[in-house]
Amino acid sequence: MARDPLEGLRLALMQDVLPVGLGALERVRRGGAQELMAAFDAESAGESVERLRQEGEPAASRVRDQLDQVSPGLGNPVMRVEVRDVPAEQPEAPSMAAADPAELQSRLQGIAQRLRLLEQRLLSPVELG
Repeated sequence: MARDPLEGLRLALMQDVLPVGLGALERVRRGGAQELMAAFDAESAGESVERLRQEGEPAASRVRDQLDQVSPGLGNPVMRVEVRDVPAEQPEAPSMAAADPAELQSRLQGIAQRLRLLEQRLLSPVELG
């Protein structure tokens, strides 16, 4: 939760109140007050509010995106993060003394062979068929 009370209020409005309100508004638009009251008929209040939140979330997401176009972070809040410098660990390079020279030579020859094959394929004319 945000430390600033006004920021906390804005977050609650964007995350909770907006989707529920838009869900209720959509129900009223579809079928009037009867449709809205139907959301509260056979369920507990918590389930009804959650259903309205789910129904209103797509529209609320669009509203939040439009608010972000006006001012970034207004609709979809920018989360505060703590950044600190962490020293990077240096990967250990394999010791050249421990490497087998014959194995190294073999791998280099394999790389060279694949490079020659790649050059041949890149320079060969393309067959259109």
